Amino acid sequence: MPEHNHIDLVELPAADPSALRAARDFYASAFGWSFTEYGDGYTDTPGSGVTLGVNAIPDEHQQRSPLTVLYVADLEAARQAVADAGGTILHDVYAFPGGRRFHFVDPAGNELAAWSEDPGA
Repeated sequence: MPEHNHIDLVELPAADPSALRAARDFYASAFGWSFTEYGDGYTDTPGSGVTLGVNAIPDEHQQRSPLTVLYVADLEAARQAVADAGGTILHDVYAFPGGRRFHFVDPAGNELAAWSEDPGA
């Protein structure tokens, strides 16, 4: 059972079952996630962990809607896996206080980011 008063999940929209399947297959390929299917219209992946951040840093990378950010150990390998799986790199790798990240768009049109610690810090 989920913890009381904790963020339980981040839900991404998909326009239709075909877009859902494309997004599911993308995340399975890029990040190795497995999914549980709940009919043709919903799928989820357990155990990926969630943290809620609030971003007010005004720069060219600032999104205007909620952003799901994934932690990865190897940022360059994750960027390549995203591209190989059919994702579109929206903002290439850049540094921010505490690490580095890139933004991408999945096949269903959702913007996400992946981050890692800065190996030079």
